[in-house]
Amino acid sequence: MLTKGIGLFPTEPVDAMRSYVQLCESLGYESVWFGDSQNIWRESSLTMGAAAVGTERITFGTGVTNASTRHPSVVASFWAALHEYTGGRARLGIGTGDSSLRTMGLKPQKLAELEKSVDDLRTLFRGGEVEEATSGSTFRLGWLTEPQEVPIYIAASAPKILQMSGRIADGVIVLVGTAPEFIEAALRTIEKGAKEAGKSLSDVHIVLWTPTAINEDRTEARDLVRAHVSRVSIRPLPAPIDPSLQAAVDRIKETYNYYEHMDTEAAHADLVPDGLVDLFALAGTPDECAERLRDIKGLGVDQVSIVPFVRPGQSKEQTIRTFAEIADGL
Repeated sequence: MLTKGIGLFPTEPVDAMRSYVQLCESLGYESVWFGDSQNIWRESSLTMGAAAVGTERITFGTGVTNASTRHPSVVASFWAALHEYTGGRARLGIGTGDSSLRTMGLKPQKLAELEKSVDDLRTLFRGGEVEEATSGSTFRLGWLTEPQEVPIYIAASAPKILQMSGRIADGVIVLVGTAPEFIEAALRTIEKGAKEAGKSLSDVHIVLWTPTAINEDRTEARDLVRAHVSRVSIRPLPAPIDPSLQAAVDRIKETYNYYEHMDTEAAHADLVPDGLVDLFALAGTPDECAERLRDIKGLGVDQVSIVPFVRPGQSKEQTIRTFAEIADGL
């Protein structure tokens, strides 16, 4: 069964984000994933904690955090506490770090460092001790009264991290667009990693993360997602991109501004041609989006998590409702 998820960047006050979560729960969304980038969005931990109050079913995750700007002890303590508070509805989404690091001139973690972070976090969730990288001392979550089995999801797009995610993660937040050839290539790579750990692809929960705009004006819908498409398209991908689009990708790489990360008004959005939108987004009329979602449904993805884009000052409510109607009607 293909479930519904949503990625929300904390671009609006906490109360507004909380209302979106309440709406999503009422519409049967399984998960909400909050962006974590301290220099361009409001604090994700505060937003998630507030949004969790009064909910009963929906799961909470990050899309995604990292163990560089947040010390592993901080990551572990927050997620264990959120898991405890929500009765097991926390899903730690983690990656190597992107805009949260690059806006300060810092580089993302290397894959080996991310793997070590995941291993340390699991140890801390179980009540064990890990070594602090700088001091060499050991530390643990002294407040834990019992282990917290927090599922760990890794955000991945490039082949190496997709394979590693299949091997070590409980789930993968897949950022490769909506074109079937990219999704299928990503799933094959994840499956390869899963087999290395004695697992199958069905043991790994697959979340497809997609920029989304649904509008009877298809031109407006496509324009709204171009900024997010620009970021997805410049990542290493699991399958080759058409050479006719590579020049556009190269131009985006040269001009990408991380302080305009995912901003619909970003200057680099103007460099995204329709061909890239077709590959990397769910954007268009309701009928067009339903057709693309039907193509995705049979590929082996467990959840499609939309990132709804609207103009500044507009509410995301209609996109949330329309996607629920489309997904429930498949």
